[in-house]
Amino acid sequence: MTTRIERLVTSGQFTLDGGTWDVENNVWIVGDEREVIVIDAAHDAQAIAAAVDDRVLKAIVCTHAHNDHIDAAPALADLTGAKIWLHPDDLPLWKLTHPDRDPDNHLSDGLVIEAAGADLTVLHTPGHAPGAVCLYDPGLGAVFTGDTLFQGGPGATGRSYSHFPTIIDSIRDKLLTLPPETKVLTGHGDSTTIGAEAPQLAEWIARGH
Repeated sequence: MTTRIERLVTSGQFTLDGGTWDVENNVWIVGDEREVIVIDAAHDAQAIAAAVDDRVLKAIVCTHAHNDHIDAAPALADLTGAKIWLHPDDLPLWKLTHPDRDPDNHLSDGLVIEAAGADLTVLHTPGHAPGAVCLYDPGLGAVFTGDTLFQGGPGATGRSYSHFPTIIDSIRDKLLTLPPETKVLTGHGDSTTIGAEAPQLAEWIARGH
């Protein structure tokens, strides 16, 4: 069976530091006809469960714990029996959204999550959030970057728990070292490639946003 990547776009709100913004999130479903992994259970557990359909959901992996990436995770876990994975450095953010529910398992740098022929290696990439991670699968030629790297630049670092120099270090050391043809599948918006983004590093540093 062929391993494939599916994208589901869900809509909701991002809330932090007293502000609320309407957002659309990419929910990534990786697997085959039998089993899948969901990356970032955003906003709509029923819609995600419908996209998973009758396949076994092996894991719900959170790239970070901003509410718009995790708000549907417990409900999706309850619907499917899947375990929720989060880097422990993001537990303070997680608790802002789910004070009475803990993630089931902890992500760590170098951990490999397997399902349906996919081998997702965890890259700890703090900066947008302390426990932010990216998930790299060389076989699929793709890295799922959450809100660490977008088409055109790094994720935002102007709010609590974020730090611009740290996200630059993460992108330079963990992501721009990947093959240039690697697809960058982001938490919001359009995809890009490592090769398209790498030449802009100096400009991002100069902007310092």
